[in-house]
Amino acid sequence: ESSPRSERRQLTSETMLAVAEQAGALGFTGLGVTGGEPMLLAWLPDTVAAMAEHLPVVLLTNGTLLGGARIERARPLARDDVAVQISLDSHLPEVNDMARGPDNFAKVVEAVPRLLALGVRVRIATTTAGQLDDPRLDPLRELVSSLGVAPDDHLIRPIVRRGRADERGLGVTAAPRDIPSELTITADGAFWGSFGPTVRAGRLDTDLLITRTVLPLAVPANVLLAVARGLPPGNDTNLGIR
Repeated sequence: ESSPRSERRQLTSETMLAVAEQAGALGFTGLGVTGGEPMLLAWLPDTVAAMAEHLPVVLLTNGTLLGGARIERARPLARDDVAVQISLDSHLPEVNDMARGPDNFAKVVEAVPRLLALGVRVRIATTTAGQLDDPRLDPLRELVSSLGVAPDDHLIRPIVRRGRADERGLGVTAAPRDIPSELTITADGAFWGSFGPTVRAGRLDTDLLITRTVLPLAVPANVLLAVARGLPPGNDTNLGIR
């Protein structure tokens, strides 16, 4: 789980840049950076911009640390090969904030237009316990559009039953083969996908751990390919996981 009480497990800027360079050389097509909350790190935007010299980057943030003068932190992200992805789960502030935290809604709807005004591409990610085509999501789609985000940049996907969602009985149950193979590099090692490095009660889930080695990147990349080749087709498309 991600919270201020969790032990920090952080990659260095040097490691992130090495991953980006080696990923480009190996034929990867894009990179994602997530946390925790990446915008807590003052050096992170410049590092993401440098990573984008090798491959396009999507930076995942909750959007709450971009109010007031802090929006200037995001200026290095105003480039064609970087997108900032922010979570927003409901058009109703009280519903969104139940999952995302107090005042999250207000901070997100403030941050999105300001990021766009800086020239930063913004994507909105919505997770839902219902059907992906539920008409009750239409007011949220309208809100996202009114903020200036293109329809193709609004991602709607199901809650996957891992971490706190598993503890609360929420979301779709997905076997490892149902989770798209998306090499995920962390301070704890390389994982099958971004749903893998979950910490509960201080213990790391290792069912999706591929290798403890992260560099050279070819080591976990080759292991992932070997595992993926041996698996039957998964159900990620039908489940809507992306």
